[in-house]
Amino acid sequence: MKAVLITIGDEILSGNTVDTNSNFIAAQLKNIGISVAQIFTVSDDIETIKKTLKSAFEIGNIVITTGGLGPTKDDKTKTAFAEFFNDDLILDEQTFEHLKKLMIKRKREHLLEINKNQAVVLSKAHIFQNENGTAPCQMVEENEKIAICLPGVPYEVKPLINDKIIPYLKDKLSLNHIAARIISVVDFPESLLSLTIEEWELSLPANIALSYLPVGNRIKLRLTAVGSDLQEIENQLNDEVEKRKPLSGEKVISWDGNDIQEILKEVLLQTKLTLSVAESCTGGELSRLITSVSGSSRYFLGGIIPYDYHKKIEILGVSEQTILKKTVVSEEVAQEMSLGCQKQFKTDIALSTTGVAGPNTDDFNNEIGTVFYSIRVNDFEKSNRLYLPHFERNDFANFVSQRVLQDLVEILVKEKM
Repeated sequence: MKAVLITIGDEILSGNTVDTNSNFIAAQLKNIGISVAQIFTVSDDIETIKKTLKSAFEIGNIVITTGGLGPTKDDKTKTAFAEFFNDDLILDEQTFEHLKKLMIKRKREHLLEINKNQAVVLSKAHIFQNENGTAPCQMVEENEKIAICLPGVPYEVKPLINDKIIPYLKDKLSLNHIAARIISVVDFPESLLSLTIEEWELSLPANIALSYLPVGNRIKLRLTAVGSDLQEIENQLNDEVEKRKPLSGEKVISWDGNDIQEILKEVLLQTKLTLSVAESCTGGELSRLITSVSGSSRYFLGGIIPYDYHKKIEILGVSEQTILKKTVVSEEVAQEMSLGCQKQFKTDIALSTTGVAGPNTDDFNNEIGTVFYSIRVNDFEKSNRLYLPHFERNDFANFVSQRVLQDLVEILVKEKM
């Protein structure tokens, strides 16, 4: 079963808006055994949308569009769908009632008439009401093909996909179960890792696929099993993971974890250690990653962003002499920051980052892309330097934060602290 995604909107093509919907939808479809064969991005033009629908149905059985369903004249997706399926657009009373209730709930009754067009749908469409927005999701089934027309706002798309579209497709198509395990390996070049586990990889059952997903200096080995019996394929995955353990097991920081912040949660809950952070060059990204995981309040006590170097002195107790002698971007300052943070929050673990994200240098004329970070676990301390001159600011902050958390997990797992 193959799907094709179509993102509709001039704002996507102009670069003003990032298409996060396609990535999300593709991942959810993959979880139920539907692969995405192609993704199109097209403008709000009726003829273009129709031509793309035609091309999409030549490739896949399911076509999902996002965007172009607003109440304004520049949104033309519904008209394109109506012409493509030779259908009429009608005012759907049930959808209009839903729209009324939504407007009343949001205290926007005065905008009901302006938004009335949102209740105009294809006459042959199955309607999935949108609980978080004005445009409903419409689905047309014809000639054993399925077309699903979604709004473009991500916080509307996600619940529609998760709560309505995925359950519908799974039930209708009687799809196989899919289960996955992710083994996270560190300090192991991909080519050498592949050679080391080659015999194991070649012996995997036909219904289990292995993929290599590099993330910095970490490699995620994703095992994906497909089958009609969920318990059976989960048992298969457990068996294969057990076979894998003797091969470079000391390089594994997690036998079943995806994002590094999720792996960290598992480790910290097991060790019952608390954590705090002092961020400069990462500007809060480290804290964001840590707190993106539900339950992080059980181990994360808080963070400080002493961006100005005077605040490093005032809040964290960093020595002014150290800064004047070594500059603010130095191993010594990173170490003093983590120590001050550990004392301020009274945590078992403290992390610190200091560096120059660019594109401009700092007051001390340090080289752009230079980073020092310190990891302090009780009385143990490890610091490191990175040099990332080719990274833009957001990518820089995310990469450094990911790397710090990964190093922390390695220390906790390997040192068994």
